[in-house]
Amino acid sequence: MSEHRRKTPQPQGGGRAATRRATQQSSGRRAAPSHGVTSESPSGSHGEDAPYGGRAAARRAAQRGSGGRGGSDGGGRRRGGGGDGPEGPDRGRGRGNQRPAKKRFIDYPRAGKYGVRRWVPSWRLVSSLCIGFLGLLMGLAGLAYAMVAKPEVNAAAKAENNVYYWADNTQMVATGGEVNRQVIGYEQIPEAMRNAVISAENKSFDHDKGIDPMGIARAVVNMAKGGQTQGGSTITQQYVKNSRLSQEQTLSRKFEELFITLKVGKEEDKKTIMAGYLNVSYYGRGASGLQAAARTYYGMDAKNLDPSQCAFLATLLKGAGYYDPAGAPEVDPKEATAEKNLDRARKRWKWILDEEVKDGRMKQSERLKYKDFPMPDPPKKDAQLGGQTGYLVDLAKSYFLNNNTHHVTAEMLSQGGYEIHTTFDRKKVGQLNKAVKRVYDEKMDPKKRPDKDTHVQFGGGSVDPETGAIKAIYGGKDATQHYTNNADPTGAAVGSTFKPFVLAAAMEYGKRDPAGIADQGDSQRKKVSPKSIYNADNKLKIKKYNGDIWTDENGKEWLQTNDGNESRGDITLREAMQWSANSPYVQLGMDVGTDKVKKAAMAAGLKDDRNMADSNVPSFSIGTSSPSVIRMAGAYATFAASGQQREPFSVTQVKKLGNVIYQHETVTKRAFDNAVADNVTDVLKNVVEKGTGTPARLPGRDVAGKTGTTDDNLSAWFVGYTPQLSTAISMYRLDDNEKHKNRKFEKMYGTGGEEKIHGASFPAQIWHDYMAEAMKNEKVVAFPKAEPIGDTLYGGGASSPEPTPSYTPPPSPPPSPSDTPTPSAPTSPSPDPSETCGTWDWNCQNDSGGTAEGGDNGGTDSGTTGGDNGGTPGTSTGTSAGNGDPGGSSPPPGNGGNGNGNGNGNIFGGPAG
Repeated sequence: MSEHRRKTPQPQGGGRAATRRATQQSSGRRAAPSHGVTSESPSGSHGEDAPYGGRAAARRAAQRGSGGRGGSDGGGRRRGGGGDGPEGPDRGRGRGNQRPAKKRFIDYPRAGKYGVRRWVPSWRLVSSLCIGFLGLLMGLAGLAYAMVAKPEVNAAAKAENNVYYWADNTQMVATGGEVNRQVIGYEQIPEAMRNAVISAENKSFDHDKGIDPMGIARAVVNMAKGGQTQGGSTITQQYVKNSRLSQEQTLSRKFEELFITLKVGKEEDKKTIMAGYLNVSYYGRGASGLQAAARTYYGMDAKNLDPSQCAFLATLLKGAGYYDPAGAPEVDPKEATAEKNLDRARKRWKWILDEEVKDGRMKQSERLKYKDFPMPDPPKKDAQLGGQTGYLVDLAKSYFLNNNTHHVTAEMLSQGGYEIHTTFDRKKVGQLNKAVKRVYDEKMDPKKRPDKDTHVQFGGGSVDPETGAIKAIYGGKDATQHYTNNADPTGAAVGSTFKPFVLAAAMEYGKRDPAGIADQGDSQRKKVSPKSIYNADNKLKIKKYNGDIWTDENGKEWLQTNDGNESRGDITLREAMQWSANSPYVQLGMDVGTDKVKKAAMAAGLKDDRNMADSNVPSFSIGTSSPSVIRMAGAYATFAASGQQREPFSVTQVKKLGNVIYQHETVTKRAFDNAVADNVTDVLKNVVEKGTGTPARLPGRDVAGKTGTTDDNLSAWFVGYTPQLSTAISMYRLDDNEKHKNRKFEKMYGTGGEEKIHGASFPAQIWHDYMAEAMKNEKVVAFPKAEPIGDTLYGGGASSPEPTPSYTPPPSPPPSPSDTPTPSAPTSPSPDPSETCGTWDWNCQNDSGGTAEGGDNGGTDSGTTGGDNGGTPGTSTGTSAGNGDPGGSSPPPGNGGNGNGNGNGNIFGGPAG
């Protein structure tokens, strides 16, 4: 290449390139030699410097010269990182040549600071962080408030009891729910109670938003001083805590409570919050809610509390276990004693009243009225459902569920909150229980007679004839031990207490006439009078109304037996009822029609259900049915009310949240004509005065009733009434398998030391003892006079006399001067006792007519018949006196004149007596 085209080498000491090369060389770890070629020379030239190869080559050379890992020429494999060279800053990318650091957005650790100062934040940083944190909290709080929802009130806070009340509106028992609580509305809460709670718990309640910071501060300060003040939590907070949240003490629950409280305070009105708080709060003694507390401590409804009592109940909200004057050793044996609790309660009660004055919620003049501490009632024994209470509750509950029109179900009732007002008379329930207990204690001895006196059961029911209200029941010894309510149907047949329905049917519908029944149907009937004559022989063949012998499906004839196998011959229906003879009433039922007997029983108040026996057999008329004692008492009450039937009921009114949701209305039906019912009463009155029911007599009072005993002595009854009260008592004995649902009835021969149990024995004794107490303060009222009714008919094989007007005595020869005229003996049966006083004079009875001194009806036949229809007419004279002692040749009645009829077993005998 020509010389003029070759670039002239630059001098070593001049020019930009030389300066750059010098700088690069000096910045390396080792300086490269200026002349000559070494073995380490990168150019590999022979003693000459490599020519300048452009900017890229210079940059590479600078990078090589900036220092390697140890080479003298700086040609290490990693990029050098030298600091400032002697000639200026290094333009390379080495670490040892960094610029001063810029300040970051968050200058921490602080730039340009050394030592401890490097780690101390600036005031700007601290302020920024605080503002940012507060802003974040506010944002989160707003988000939480927007997202949090008011939870539903806990089931435990809504749980209530049902409260049952006696007929006088005093509380019987609170039961039926998990919690003793009855929710009431705001309007039922006394203003004095609201004022006491606000002054004691939350003075700013009326205007705060649910949270009271000043109240919290005051609480902290006063607690530090040892003073007494309202709690730091507001009423709203306590309401939320008690009703909506779990009671665990955790930070998350507290945080949740705060936001829910704010929301509740904003969205719910103060009335709702106050009522909710007082309804869910616990007041001690198992009482939750103000209404339960008022009942528990003062035996009254909350609306009737005075300001002093309200102040005491407000005291309990601070901790009932330490403020109940009765003490709570189960809470704290040392501190919660009665003495210490009373002292604390008095001080806080006084303080609350004084605070109300300070807050302007009570006038000083009003405050001066309450100087004495309102001592609450002592704790009552936990009656719950023991004794008769459980039976009463079950009966009322069942009645309400079956009769309410608001479609309240058992499930709804179990959730509580209902006030159930019953018809039960507290005194009468106690009197009936006492009467039964007396028989148990005096007569039953299971240790002495384990096979006779064990598992003996009684049932009882008492009904007001005027209204149908059930006044008392006896369901068993204890509802918590004997679970079957003996006042309900038990399967015990009623026996001869069914006979009044047969007599009522005979007077109401009449006896069928075999001659005209085929052509004219039921119109050819004759109404029956209690004076009608029927055969009362033992093992009498029962006939159909047309005279045919009744046979069963196997062709076997029916032979009706009487109690003790007695035969009394032809007697009136009145006398047959008096002595509980079976034959006359079984035949009367066939003559009238057992379908009509059933109809009469149902009209009186019995139900055509599984407890009503088969009415197609003759024994139906003598009590094979097994209604409850309540039904029997109600049916007899129809007779006591002169034929007006009123359904027995046990609930008068039911309330929910103070609103009446059920109100009983008595419905009166005409079951029988007055004359029919009053004649039944007159016949049953005779039973008590002179027949099998004499143990039930109440001196000075009209009593009507009937005994009943069943075949094989499986059950015994007495049902009777006064004009104001009808009561039925049953008795039976079961097998010893108490867990078996279908327990068998056992014979009661020897039970209670008696040879045989009759309705006139223990049932009549219980009836008498109970009614004597129940009627003690009642006005003496007489039964209505029985009007004449029906015709005197003959049935059951009774011989019918020739009509008196058509009777013509046979001609006789003229008497000789020495003959004395002798009247012929009458051939007709003895007339009814009332006939000696007048044909229709029912209230006239000549118990000692003629020369006879017969006992019951013994001398009513003008000296021709003695005793209880004893002897053959005209052949004997009644000479014996007493309660049914026979005269003439009649066999004596069983059980000393108090015998009861008895069938001969199963379908062919049936119950009787």
